[in-house]
Amino acid sequence: MLTLAMTLDAPLAEPAPSAPDDDHALVRDAGRGDARAFEALYRKHSRRIYAVVWRLAGGNAARAEDLVQEAFLRAWQALPGFRFQSAFSTWLHRLAVNTALMELRSRRGGVDLEVDDSALERQASGDTAGQRTRERLDLERAIATLPERARAVLVLYDIEGWKHEEIAAELAMAVGSSKAQLHRARGLLRARLGEHHERD
Repeated sequence: MLTLAMTLDAPLAEPAPSAPDDDHALVRDAGRGDARAFEALYRKHSRRIYAVVWRLAGGNAARAEDLVQEAFLRAWQALPGFRFQSAFSTWLHRLAVNTALMELRSRRGGVDLEVDDSALERQASGDTAGQRTRERLDLERAIATLPERARAVLVLYDIEGWKHEEIAAELAMAVGSSKAQLHRARGLLRARLGEHHERD
């Protein structure tokens, strides 16, 4: 069985996606079962994939790493059918996002799914005075405090450039609900970042 292990840090800056032709030979070889070619693709694209699933996972590094591994396992299984109708990086990125969203949907209603503002309050109040002086709350940390569905909509719409129709289909919600979650997420972010600046 193919195993890929790599320690990934929380993304501060994302590398630019590769040009479509850069991966052609590697993708073709990996689709024929070449594990080394696939490992090269993994090393080339894993940080960008990690960046998006890390945000969708609310900054939870362990969860994000699991999602990256799951996404690449699915990619390995699906590669023989890859038809080069889009860039590999685009196809892989979409597959990874869908993997993260499927995990989000599967946990709906579980204890880990936040559906109100209490997640924001709990995570905001968890810092000690010492931590506040050592760490600044940046946009990524603020996004991580959002309730999961609001965070998913914000990440997909504002960061990944999806349309509300696409988000609604993936998250099994109405288009109007996607728009409402985005409005809510932006409001929570403004409030959270405003509170932080008032303390500084």
